[in-house]
Amino acid sequence: MTIFQLKQLAQHSAQAAAGAIGWHYDRAELIADGVVHVLGVVLGLIAVTALITLTGVFASDASQIVLVSVYAAGLLAMLGLSAAYNLWPVSPRKWLLRRFDHSAIYILIAATYTPFIAQIKDQMFAIALLSGVWGVAIVGIVLKLFLPGRFDKLSVGLYLGLGWSGVIAYESVSAAVPNLTMWFIALGGVLYTLGVIFHAWRALRFQNAIWHAFVLMGAACHYTAVLDMVLA
Repeated sequence: MTIFQLKQLAQHSAQAAAGAIGWHYDRAELIADGVVHVLGVVLGLIAVTALITLTGVFASDASQIVLVSVYAAGLLAMLGLSAAYNLWPVSPRKWLLRRFDHSAIYILIAATYTPFIAQIKDQMFAIALLSGVWGVAIVGIVLKLFLPGRFDKLSVGLYLGLGWSGVIAYESVSAAVPNLTMWFIALGGVLYTLGVIFHAWRALRFQNAIWHAFVLMGAACHYTAVLDMVLA
Protein backbone atom coordinates (compact mmCIF):
# COMPACT_ATOMS: atom_id res chain seq x y z
CA MET A 1 0.00 0.00 0.00
CA THR A 2 1.36 3.42 -0.92
CA ILE A 3 1.71 6.33 1.47
CA PHE A 4 -0.81 8.29 -0.62
CA GLN A 5 -3.39 5.50 -0.14
CA LEU A 6 -2.60 5.57 3.56
CA LYS A 7 -3.35 9.28 3.65
CA GLN A 8 -6.74 8.66 2.09
CA LEU A 9 -7.51 5.94 4.63
CA ALA A 10 -6.38 8.13 7.50
CA GLN A 11 -8.86 10.78 6.46
CA HIS A 12 -11.77 8.38 6.72
CA SER A 13 -11.02 5.58 9.16
CA ALA A 14 -8.66 5.39 12.10
CA GLN A 15 -8.99 1.60 12.21
CA ALA A 16 -8.25 1.23 8.50
CA ALA A 17 -5.28 3.53 8.69
CA ALA A 18 -3.85 1.74 11.70
CA GLY A 19 -4.05 -1.57 9.85
CA ALA A 20 -2.60 -0.18 6.64
CA ILE A 21 0.54 1.59 7.81
CA GLY A 22 3.63 -0.29 6.69
CA TRP A 23 5.37 -0.01 10.07
CA HIS A 24 6.90 -3.49 10.11
CA TYR A 25 9.36 -3.35 13.00
CA ASP A 26 9.54 -5.97 15.73
CA ARG A 27 9.67 -5.18 19.43
CA ALA A 28 13.47 -5.19 19.65
CA GLU A 29 13.75 -2.81 16.68
CA LEU A 30 11.20 -0.43 18.19
CA ILE A 31 13.01 -0.42 21.53
CA ALA A 32 16.38 0.23 19.85
CA ASP A 33 14.93 3.09 17.83
CA GLY A 34 13.23 4.47 20.94
CA VAL A 35 16.51 4.47 22.85
CA VAL A 36 18.22 6.35 20.02
CA HIS A 37 15.46 8.98 19.94
CA VAL A 38 15.23 9.49 23.70
CA LEU A 39 19.02 9.78 23.87
CA GLY A 40 18.94 12.31 21.04
CA VAL A 41 16.30 14.50 22.67
CA VAL A 42 17.93 14.45 26.12
CA LEU A 43 21.44 15.12 24.82
CA GLY A 44 20.06 17.72 22.41
CA LEU A 45 18.43 19.70 25.21
CA ILE A 46 21.61 19.62 27.28
CA ALA A 47 23.83 20.51 24.32
CA VAL A 48 21.63 23.39 23.14
CA THR A 49 21.47 24.87 26.65
CA ALA A 50 25.26 24.74 26.90
CA LEU A 51 25.73 26.17 23.41
CA ILE A 52 23.49 29.19 23.93
CA THR A 53 25.03 29.85 27.35
CA LEU A 54 28.57 29.73 25.94
CA THR A 55 27.56 31.90 23.00
CA GLY A 56 26.27 34.50 25.42
CA VAL A 57 29.64 34.48 27.15
CA PHE A 58 31.95 34.40 24.11
CA ALA A 59 29.90 36.17 21.41
CA SER A 60 31.27 39.46 20.20
CA ASP A 61 27.78 40.83 19.51
CA ALA A 62 24.11 39.96 19.97
CA SER A 63 23.70 38.83 16.37
CA GLN A 64 25.81 35.74 17.11
CA ILE A 65 23.35 34.71 19.80
CA VAL A 66 20.47 35.08 17.32
CA LEU A 67 22.27 33.03 14.66
CA VAL A 68 23.15 30.25 17.09
CA SER A 69 19.59 30.28 18.46
CA VAL A 70 18.24 29.73 14.95
CA TYR A 71 20.48 26.68 14.63
CA ALA A 72 19.51 25.45 18.10
CA ALA A 73 15.79 25.77 17.33
CA GLY A 74 16.23 23.82 14.10
CA LEU A 75 18.14 21.05 15.88
CA LEU A 76 15.55 20.68 18.63
CA ALA A 77 12.69 20.76 16.12
CA MET A 78 14.25 17.89 14.19
CA LEU A 79 15.02 15.81 17.29
CA GLY A 80 11.65 16.41 18.93
CA LEU A 81 9.48 15.82 15.87
CA SER A 82 11.46 12.77 14.83
CA ALA A 83 10.97 11.26 18.27
CA ALA A 84 7.26 12.10 18.28
CA TYR A 85 6.67 10.58 14.86
CA ASN A 86 8.74 7.42 15.28
CA LEU A 87 7.55 6.64 18.82
CA TRP A 88 3.86 7.43 18.26
CA PRO A 89 1.58 4.37 17.90
CA VAL A 90 0.28 3.57 14.43
CA SER A 91 -2.74 5.82 13.87
CA PRO A 92 -3.95 8.69 11.67
CA ARG A 93 -2.08 11.08 13.99
CA LYS A 94 1.15 9.29 13.11
CA TRP A 95 0.51 10.28 9.49
CA LEU A 96 0.18 13.92 10.57
CA LEU A 97 3.38 13.71 12.63
CA ARG A 98 5.13 12.27 9.59
CA ARG A 99 4.52 15.52 7.71
CA PHE A 100 6.10 17.61 10.46
CA ASP A 101 8.97 15.18 10.97
CA HIS A 102 9.95 15.32 7.31
CA SER A 103 9.48 19.10 7.22
CA ALA A 104 11.81 19.48 10.19
CA ILE A 105 14.66 18.02 8.14
CA TYR A 106 14.51 21.03 5.82
CA ILE A 107 14.42 23.33 8.83
CA LEU A 108 17.50 21.68 10.32
CA ILE A 109 19.51 21.90 7.09
CA ALA A 110 18.73 25.60 6.62
CA ALA A 111 19.20 26.36 10.32
CA THR A 112 22.57 24.60 10.35
CA TYR A 113 23.79 26.64 7.41
CA THR A 114 22.66 29.93 8.96
CA PRO A 115 25.46 30.62 11.50
CA PHE A 116 28.19 29.55 9.07
CA ILE A 117 27.01 31.44 6.01
CA ALA A 118 26.50 34.54 8.15
CA GLN A 119 30.27 34.59 8.77
CA ILE A 120 31.02 35.23 5.07
CA LYS A 121 32.58 38.65 4.68
CA ASP A 122 30.79 39.40 1.40
CA GLN A 123 27.42 40.30 2.89
CA MET A 124 25.53 40.39 -0.40
CA PHE A 125 26.73 36.88 -1.27
CA ALA A 126 25.87 35.67 2.24
CA ILE A 127 22.36 37.13 2.06
CA ALA A 128 21.78 35.67 -1.42
CA LEU A 129 23.01 32.22 -0.34
CA LEU A 130 20.98 32.20 2.86
CA SER A 131 17.89 33.34 0.95
CA GLY A 132 18.39 30.49 -1.52
CA VAL A 133 18.87 27.87 1.18
CA TRP A 134 15.83 28.98 3.16
CA GLY A 135 13.80 29.41 -0.03
CA VAL A 136 14.41 25.80 -1.07
CA ALA A 137 13.72 24.65 2.49
CA ILE A 138 10.38 26.46 2.51
CA VAL A 139 9.40 24.88 -0.81
CA GLY A 140 10.26 21.47 0.62
CA ILE A 141 8.26 22.15 3.78
CA VAL A 142 5.22 23.22 1.78
CA LEU A 143 5.40 20.03 -0.31
CA LYS A 144 5.67 17.89 2.81
CA LEU A 145 2.82 19.61 4.64
CA PHE A 146 0.33 20.01 1.81
CA LEU A 147 1.26 17.19 -0.60
CA PRO A 148 2.39 14.48 1.81
CA GLY A 149 3.56 11.16 0.42
CA ARG A 150 3.67 12.30 -3.21
CA PHE A 151 7.31 13.25 -3.59
CA ASP A 152 9.09 11.05 -1.05
CA LYS A 153 11.82 9.82 -3.41
CA LEU A 154 12.35 13.31 -4.77
CA SER A 155 12.57 14.62 -1.21
CA VAL A 156 15.56 12.41 -0.40
CA GLY A 157 17.41 13.91 -3.37
CA LEU A 158 16.32 17.39 -2.35
CA TYR A 159 17.56 16.83 1.21
CA LEU A 160 20.96 15.73 -0.07
CA GLY A 161 21.14 18.47 -2.70
CA LEU A 162 20.27 21.17 -0.19
CA GLY A 163 22.59 19.67 2.37
CA TRP A 164 25.58 19.70 0.02
CA SER A 165 24.72 22.99 -1.70
CA GLY A 166 27.08 24.76 0.66
CA VAL A 167 30.08 23.51 -1.33
CA ILE A 168 29.58 26.49 -3.63
CA ALA A 169 30.50 28.69 -0.68
CA TYR A 170 33.39 26.53 0.52
CA GLU A 171 36.12 29.10 -0.05
CA SER A 172 34.12 31.95 1.46
CA VAL A 173 33.12 30.01 4.55
CA SER A 174 36.52 28.38 5.07
CA ALA A 175 38.12 31.83 5.03
CA ALA A 176 35.79 32.99 7.81
CA VAL A 177 35.74 30.03 10.23
CA PRO A 178 38.42 27.84 11.87
CA ASN A 179 39.80 24.83 9.96
CA LEU A 180 38.52 22.42 12.60
CA THR A 181 35.03 23.83 12.11
CA MET A 182 35.19 23.01 8.40
CA TRP A 183 36.30 19.45 9.12
CA PHE A 184 33.36 18.88 11.43
CA ILE A 185 30.96 20.38 8.88
CA ALA A 186 32.27 18.01 6.20
CA LEU A 187 32.25 14.97 8.50
CA GLY A 188 28.67 15.69 9.50
CA GLY A 189 27.63 15.86 5.85
CA VAL A 190 29.35 12.54 5.13
CA LEU A 191 27.62 10.83 8.07
CA TYR A 192 24.20 12.13 7.05
CA THR A 193 24.82 10.92 3.48
CA LEU A 194 26.00 7.47 4.57
CA GLY A 195 22.95 7.20 6.78
CA VAL A 196 20.70 7.49 3.72
CA ILE A 197 21.97 4.05 2.67
CA PHE A 198 20.42 2.54 5.79
CA HIS A 199 17.30 4.67 5.42
CA ALA A 200 16.74 3.00 2.05
CA TRP A 201 17.82 -0.49 3.19
CA ARG A 202 14.36 -1.59 4.33
CA ALA A 203 15.20 -5.30 4.50
CA LEU A 204 17.96 -4.77 7.07
CA ARG A 205 16.97 -5.50 10.67
CA PHE A 206 17.34 -2.45 12.92
CA GLN A 207 17.52 -0.34 9.75
CA ASN A 208 15.47 2.48 11.27
CA ALA A 209 17.55 2.65 14.46
CA ILE A 210 20.81 2.58 12.48
CA TRP A 211 19.59 5.36 10.19
CA HIS A 212 18.62 7.52 13.14
CA ALA A 213 21.97 6.78 14.84
CA PHE A 214 23.72 8.18 11.77
CA VAL A 215 21.48 11.25 11.98
CA LEU A 216 22.55 11.78 15.60
CA MET A 217 26.22 11.38 14.71
CA GLY A 218 25.89 13.84 11.85
CA ALA A 219 24.04 16.27 14.08
CA ALA A 220 26.73 15.89 16.75
CA CYS A 221 29.43 16.80 14.24
CA HIS A 222 27.59 19.91 13.08
CA TYR A 223 26.90 20.87 16.70
CA THR A 224 30.61 20.56 17.41
CA ALA A 225 31.34 22.73 14.36
CA VAL A 226 29.03 25.47 15.66
CA LEU A 227 30.53 25.20 19.14
CA ASP A 228 34.08 25.39 17.77
CA MET A 229 33.17 28.49 15.77
CA VAL A 230 31.66 30.13 18.86
CA LEU A 231 34.68 29.39 21.04
CA ALA A 232 37.28 30.35 18.43
